[in-house]
Amino acid sequence: MQNKPAQLTEQLRADIESLPQQMQAAAKYIIDHPGDFGLDPVRVTAKKIGVSSNVLVRLAYRLGFDSFLAFRKPFRQTLVTDREDRLGQDWLGRMRSGDDFSAAQAGFAQNELNVVTRSLRLADPSLVKQVTDHMLSAKRCYITATRASYALAYYFHYAGRMAHPGFQLVPRHMGSAVDDLLEADSADCLFAITVHPYSSDTIQSMRFARKRGMRIVLLSDSEVIAPGVDPDVVLPVSTRTQHHFSSFSGAMAVLECLIGHLFAAGGSAARDRVERYQTAREDTGAYWRPAKPPRVRKK
Repeated sequence: MQNKPAQLTEQLRADIESLPQQMQAAAKYIIDHPGDFGLDPVRVTAKKIGVSSNVLVRLAYRLGFDSFLAFRKPFRQTLVTDREDRLGQDWLGRMRSGDDFSAAQAGFAQNELNVVTRSLRLADPSLVKQVTDHMLSAKRCYITATRASYALAYYFHYAGRMAHPGFQLVPRHMGSAVDDLLEADSADCLFAITVHPYSSDTIQSMRFARKRGMRIVLLSDSEVIAPGVDPDVVLPVSTRTQHHFSSFSGAMAVLECLIGHLFAAGGSAARDRVERYQTAREDTGAYWRPAKPPRVRKK
């Protein structure tokens, strides 16, 4: 019997089409969320999937285990995300000693590790606290970025608005962010994201926000991006890369930390808001779900 998580998930991938529908849903969940599967009790896992606990037990038997706990045990023992810092970087050395493509992959991976580490090291807790205080105390917090940086702003707004309902992504449509800041005032804040080469639209938005008396937070690779731009707080990030565009992995890591602080501050109200969002999405069919098998009428 194969009992390593990678082997088990490969077996589930190979067998999933031949499984009954509810077991297919369980198999997909385990493939997609091996860490959660390793941690959660059987009833919690079953509820997340939308099946009965018995489905998971039967799946364990089908894979050759004598119980659900035996099936879950390998996943629980290999929660690599939680102990990655203790595993070393031997894998990078093995990559470097491979062929040219493997060595190039090692170089790119090392660069991203460096970018994320430096960005997180620069995110001093005192700076992060100032940022979260500005956002949480603001009536409205406008999030703005353009071009490639817009992807960061979009995600930060998408997740962050569930923690802080005052988040607004600007520009809303195809106009300028300034159009959406006309009604802003000193009770609001602007969270701007831009890295070299710096966006003219974002710079104009920051200048306009300063005239409106708004508090300004800037996430960037430099504290000095243009004349007349004077943010209240700057979150510096590393964007060094080995290709022609900036690396956003460090910026994303810092934004993830901010989202964590926002949800921690939001407490039960934020958790309830997430639940409402999720329920609305599920009710409107936003997420794909396998068809439920027909109910068999008992004689």
